[in-house]
Amino acid sequence: MSMKITAIALLGLVSLTACSGMKTTTAAAPAAPVAPAKPALNDEAKTALAQAIADIKKAKTERALWTSAEAAMKAAQQAADAGDSAVVIKNAKVIANQTALGLAQKAYPSTEQ
Repeated sequence: MSMKITAIALLGLVSLTACSGMKTTTAAAPAAPVAPAKPALNDEAKTALAQAIADIKKAKTERALWTSAEAAMKAAQQAADAGDSAVVIKNAKVIANQTALGLAQKAYPSTEQ
């Protein structure tokens, strides 16, 4: 009986020793995707976007912001993120027009009684 216990212990020791010499490899972490370089806006588009942001803020503080101006602002910001200067300028013109109309509308007489 002691011979069996010794043989089992010896077998366990040999298997542990054999496993300790094995080289283990770990899976390499997947490489993070590299974001493509963001195209830059030209100076005219940067100026137009800054003016559009100011127009939106003014109309919002005056409580004269139209939803069409908000939609154009969202489109302009997406175009700016994509680096599309022409679309930024186009939407900035829409914003300037719509915020001016919204502010002018405040001068009209109220329909509330």
